[in-house]
Amino acid sequence: MIDVLTDEGVTPLIASALIEQAVKASCVEAKFMFEPILCVRFASDEAVKTLNEEWRNQDKVTDILSFPMQEDDAVKGGESLGDMILAQPFVQQEALRLGLSAQDHSAHLIVHGTLHLLGYDHITDEDAVVMQSLENRVMAQLGLHQPYPELHQEEHP
Repeated sequence: MIDVLTDEGVTPLIASALIEQAVKASCVEAKFMFEPILCVRFASDEAVKTLNEEWRNQDKVTDILSFPMQEDDAVKGGESLGDMILAQPFVQQEALRLGLSAQDHSAHLIVHGTLHLLGYDHITDEDAVVMQSLENRVMAQLGLHQPYPELHQEEHP
């Protein structure tokens, strides 16, 4: 079950069907074979900035925040994976800067956020390569852009 919440005054930049496809494809690629339970929230830049400061001690807006509800090494079905919050105005500006549609960029961020909820991270270079390779594969399945074209899929299964 994927709950989608939209804050007042915010318009999602992505179709609900693509949200579901992005989440489910991410789960399959990460070998999470349960029905995903999570929440996707579309919020204002200010709301995301406040959460970023409160939870990460960073006084700035960011494109997406992920809040896993399960321990990284014990992610299981039947329980919520967690929540992700996208800063819609910031995401739209980022998409323009990157030369992408807001919907395609939002899809990538949802893939990225879902992988965080499943326990993946990009703190070390090695972890980043694993996570980014997964993101590339999911985006290819969705027929969308490769967010990390510098990665060679055959080298990073």
